Amino acid sequence: MGLPEVIIYTDGACSGNPGPGGWAALLMYGPHKKELTGYEAHTTNQRMELMAAIGGLEALKRPCLVKLHSDSAYLVNAFQREWLDKWQRNGWLNVKKQPVENQDLWKRLLALTKEHQVHWVKVEGHSDDEFNERCDYLAKQAIKENNDTAQ
Repeated sequence: MGLPEVIIYTDGACSGNPGPGGWAALLMYGPHKKELTGYEAHTTNQRMELMAAIGGLEALKRPCLVKLHSDSAYLVNAFQREWLDKWQRNGWLNVKKQPVENQDLWKRLLALTKEHQVHWVKVEGHSDDEFNERCDYLAKQAIKENNDTAQ
């Protein structure tokens, strides 16, 4: 029997960048759906995009075959264009020989991709993709529910 196939949609949001941020992940397995959200008081949009993927993958209880959808080019390109491989080979330095931002989250995500077989799918943000729009809404709601000053 093969690995369970799970579809995950993710999104991150920030009110100001940096500022209060929220993330959301929508997991789908057969007829089952699960929504997850998180909040950080002071963060960046890129960190929230990464946390959405981490949150979705960490919720899986056993190794899975995952199709992870994100509107974040930063997230998807790091895997599809093998930026992560290059960063690791270069001691976590980018092409400008500066430390890669968000290394802590990239390392968590890399560990999760060793547990799960992840296929990264880039979706266009705000293009009427039902599940991407739902994650966008949930990420923004996480900010509103946790931060009185968020717009």
